[in-house]
Amino acid sequence: MSEFILFVGALVVVYLLPGPDMVLVLQTGASAGRGPAIATGAGLALARAAHVAFAGLGLAALLTTSPMAFEVVRFVGSAYLLWLGLEILRSDSGDDAIRINGPKQPSSHGTALWRGFLTNILNPKALLFCSVLLPQFIVPGVQFLMLGMTLVVVGLAFDLTYATVGSLLSGWMSRRPLAQRAQSWTFAALLIGFALRLVLMPHP
Repeated sequence: MSEFILFVGALVVVYLLPGPDMVLVLQTGASAGRGPAIATGAGLALARAAHVAFAGLGLAALLTTSPMAFEVVRFVGSAYLLWLGLEILRSDSGDDAIRINGPKQPSSHGTALWRGFLTNILNPKALLFCSVLLPQFIVPGVQFLMLGMTLVVVGLAFDLTYATVGSLLSGWMSRRPLAQRAQSWTFAALLIGFALRLVLMPHP
């Protein structure tokens, strides 16, 4: 049980650190409301579940043993984050009215879910995280599936919290146009920064 508590504690620390997942949920909540933000969190959860499955099947080893596979995932993932950031900037700069439309602001929960899924599934750091962290806590009585489910559930709980925070920001900023623009540019800069950091990420 002590190992399981340590595992949950490690997850809490990781999910509190700013990253593209957190930024995307907050930005979606601020621009489109709590519903699409929750759908984004659901997409992230599906991607994390896929990463857990990949780690369990040993597919994560491909990223460490095959430089080509790592490079493909890394550059596709960074390109997607860059696209998201640039779309935020483009949506904020064309009209006289100050808007907080996200990257092609989700018109449906399905679109938001898909964006969340792609953001996480195309991040090689997420797969490497699962493949490195989970085996450290595999002990008798604590199975891989249980730890994987915990990883997904804890992440979803944080994403639901971020979705609520983002929607509250939306209400507060609706009366403050300059805050709306500052939010848009800040989230865009963060996503572009994460994209550049992913480009510079060395092969493990």
